[in-house]
This record gives sequence, structure tokens and C-alpha cells, in this order.
Amino acid sequence: MSSADFIRELQTVLKTGKATLGYRSTLKAIVNGKAKLVILAKNAPSHIAEELKYYASLAQIPVYVFSGSSRELGAACNKPFLVSSIAVIDSGESSILLLAQGTA
Repeated sequence: MSSADFIRELQTVLKTGKATLGYRSTLKAIVNGKAKLVILAKNAPSHIAEELKYYASLAQIPVYVFSGSSRELGAACNKPFLVSSIAVIDSGESSILLLAQGTA
């Protein structure tokens, strides 16, 4: 899967579904069992990435590591700031869950 496909699906999630941006809200979504997919930026700080991966594995939630930086992930979300992690709560009309599973 190309990163352009993934970015397009991510933008569809943000328009038609529900996702939460940032480390704290991603962790909260995992712990509360609401997250269906966790997306991490490639350059997310290691302690953040390890903690999110650990809790996601306990909850059996797939983790997708985005090939770009946190700046690129923020730009993909049309946000003017860095985004280290995203929790997809409702995929809406996108097939992002299938795309992420295909690469995991």
C-alpha cells in the first residue's frame, strides 16, 4: 500500500468517522477499549511508541507505523502541528482498517 492511499483513507476517517489525535487521547481510547486502530508516526518518541504498542497489544488492537514523520502525519490530518499518534475509533466510510491489516 502506498502512503498516498493511506493518507487518503486517513482523511476519509477524519471526515466521515471518528479519530482522536495525540498521545494522551490515543492512550485513553486504547484503555477504554474504543480504539480500533492505532497509528504511530515513524519518529514518535520511543517511550511513547513503546507504551502505546504495549497497551494496544494487551487490548489486541492493531498498530500501524506511518512511514512519515510526525510533521507529515499532522499535515495528512490537515493540522498545523505535529501528531505522534492517532486512535481510529470509527472508520466511517474508509477502508483504513483493511489497509492497515494488509501491511501488519
